Amino acid sequence: MEGSEPFLRLAAALAIGILIGLERGWQSRELPEGARVAGIRTFGLIGLLGGIAALLAGVLGPMALVAIFSAFAVIMLIGRLRAAEITHDLGLTTTVAGLLTFALAAMAVIGDAALAAAGAVVTALLLGVKPTLHAWIEHLSRDELFAVLKLLVMSVVLLPVLPDRGFGPWAALNPYELWFMVVLVASISFVGYVTVRIAGKRVGVLLAGLAGGLVSSTAVALGFSRLARRDPADRRVFAAAIVVAASTMFPRTLLIAGAIDARLLLPLAWPLGLAGLVGFACAAALAAGAPMTGDERAGEVRLRNPFELGMALKFGLLLAAVVLLARAVLAWTGDAGLYAVAAISGLTDVDAVTLSFSRMAAEQVAVAVVVLGIVIAAASNTLVKAGLAMAIGGSKLGVLVGLPLIACLAAGGLGLAL
Repeated sequence: MEGSEPFLRLAAALAIGILIGLERGWQSRELPEGARVAGIRTFGLIGLLGGIAALLAGVLGPMALVAIFSAFAVIMLIGRLRAAEITHDLGLTTTVAGLLTFALAAMAVIGDAALAAAGAVVTALLLGVKPTLHAWIEHLSRDELFAVLKLLVMSVVLLPVLPDRGFGPWAALNPYELWFMVVLVASISFVGYVTVRIAGKRVGVLLAGLAGGLVSSTAVALGFSRLARRDPADRRVFAAAIVVAASTMFPRTLLIAGAIDARLLLPLAWPLGLAGLVGFACAAALAAGAPMTGDERAGEVRLRNPFELGMALKFGLLLAAVVLLARAVLAWTGDAGLYAVAAISGLTDVDAVTLSFSRMAAEQVAVAVVVLGIVIAAASNTLVKAGLAMAIGGSKLGVLVGLPLIACLAAGGLGLAL
């Protein structure tokens, strides 16, 4: 390093210490003078110490940095033990933060200063959000914790080792691509699941319908149809929630298809986008003037955690079956047969059709055929929700839900023509 560079890097090391010390000092601001373990001045000095140790390493060799860091770590640990004897506080957060500050400061001098600064910002942020993190942990159930761990196994452990090539008839089954799609859909669904968990039960059925549409609009239709039958006074707002959930399915389908093949975004944006907009407008009209319950009943719609391993395996098998069936129909009957596959498969699940058809768009099937197949599956699934509302919630709920959903399909047909 020449010229002013050592001074600039040492200043960066000092700034790193001050930034982390600012957060530590704020956390202990209410303690009396002398009772604070470390604050902005101490951490500033730690940053300066790490920077100077790094400069000395350039002159005396890397072992100088190792020796200084080891001595500093011993001092920090002794201080932590002495403090624990007095306060009976066994927390190591400040000690670890001090060691990390030293390391980041040294990195700023002899390594990537920008990366060290980014690490300091992230460190200060993690230290500052302690109450939020603890609140999340308190509300995190055991099933949800293990569900997230299962997702990490699915995506980080299993996905990289799966073979990325076709197997079976027509080489239609690619284990890597199939499992990647399972993880993709589960991740999108989890957005809705987390929204419901964060928002709570009292925010109203409309928000539950919106978030539930990301998890399973069919589950929302089933749950709210039962509630509407039990409480006819709130039938209108329950119908609005079902329409909201069904309308959310359209942009969700667009997102999944676009993630697989970006060429599908524009042609699908017209039918799915118009259908979704009309659906949300109809839901708003239904909700206007309807009494919002705002009570616990919104929480009675039980949305399953989308990261359940059994659920993921079932979806993977369904997806593989749809992929294989679509390839077989394409080989035996041509494009026309795919539309029948889309209509039948869409009765139970739109995602499997969307994923399998989107993959085919990158191969031998025309984009226009794929777009029409996905729209047919979405239309088929939308009609199922209207049927569920009629069968479970009664004819009045069926009309309140069916007419807006028919309007969605009409708008989608117009968008498809455009």
